[in-house]
Amino acid sequence: MFFRFHFFRLRRVTACIAALIMSLCGTVQFYAHSLPDHFYTDADRPISVATALPVTFSNRTPSVPHGQEAELRLFGMFPVKTVSLTPLGPANVWVGGEPFGIRMLMDGVMVISLTEVQAPEGSCCPAADAGIQTGDIIASVNGKRISSNDDIQQAVAESDGKAVSVVIRHDRVIKTVSVQPVYVSETQRWLTGMWVRDSTAGIGTVTYYTRANDGQISFAGLGHAVCDADTGSQIPLASGDVIAVSVRDIVSGHAGKPGELLGRFDIGEGIGTLSANTSCGIFGTLIHPPQKQLSVPLGFRQDISRGPAVMYTTLDGSSPQPYSIEIEEIRGEDAALRNLVIHVTDPALLEHAGGIVQGMSGSPILQNGRLIGAVTHVFVRDPTRGYGIFAENMYAQTASLAASAA
Repeated sequence: MFFRFHFFRLRRVTACIAALIMSLCGTVQFYAHSLPDHFYTDADRPISVATALPVTFSNRTPSVPHGQEAELRLFGMFPVKTVSLTPLGPANVWVGGEPFGIRMLMDGVMVISLTEVQAPEGSCCPAADAGIQTGDIIASVNGKRISSNDDIQQAVAESDGKAVSVVIRHDRVIKTVSVQPVYVSETQRWLTGMWVRDSTAGIGTVTYYTRANDGQISFAGLGHAVCDADTGSQIPLASGDVIAVSVRDIVSGHAGKPGELLGRFDIGEGIGTLSANTSCGIFGTLIHPPQKQLSVPLGFRQDISRGPAVMYTTLDGSSPQPYSIEIEEIRGEDAALRNLVIHVTDPALLEHAGGIVQGMSGSPILQNGRLIGAVTHVFVRDPTRGYGIFAENMYAQTASLAASAA
């Protein structure tokens, strides 16, 4: 009886150990799959990951130029995987939240629609027949640089009915096509059947400010690219101005219909210039530094955890205020840089705006005293929820632009 008791006890202990090992292996596999293969880091502080179970970095070794590799370990003992590290900092930023206006001139002109032209032989679209599509950027016609619709009309008119050579850009691919204009007697003009746009304007929110090495104040905002309203294509920036804006009203958002900030543009001179329109947002410099801004350290994705956070945005005038939100999901990298899912919980923000509205893109998100992200999109069916981008992605772009300008 004694041996039988110990035999069953040993079996139970063995089964528990086996279950523990299986659970441990499953946890390691989960973290190996869910954690990214690359991390930005701050050389002045230890690295840890905000996970339910402790995952630590160990065995840092140089890998690529200006970078390192490290091994992730569960409980500091069990290897998860090897990841690459890129130093980005130490960095402190001034928190934004103020609305700002932009006026952008495109680098070339964007084709926003293609239409049929009534020719003597019948209707046709010369531009479409040549392979031009909506969203294409017209860079030049017959060797002449194009910056407006008038430039295209003039170049086509000067061809006197001969085919024109058009250089276009689409998805970073450059090609040259030949377009044969059609003469329309009603307008007495040679037409190609394409409508173009050369500029745009709008309102967004500043995410953060930094001071460059030359003393200039640079800023980042929006958290996503400025895209054409008709084609959805990212607008290539030739030049642009930053304009002071004050919020004068809010159209509240409802399920199926996003709201928006209504701002009043300062009719005076611009307050800054734009330098880049990227998938991570709008970047530029300001003439005057912001006043009495909150300075916080940059937070990385490994600092972020689900739970309470704060977003700064402006509901009236030009002074941002903090509002409570919840981080519901940390999605990591994807094609659209929609890294976070956030939920507005602040009663004041819900009462006045219904949640997230157009114009709040770029509103900074703070957690545990660090800038960790920015609001980018609202859920059309639920304006209390939206997406956010990691602040590290925006700051990496700031650092890249600064290095290019140096």
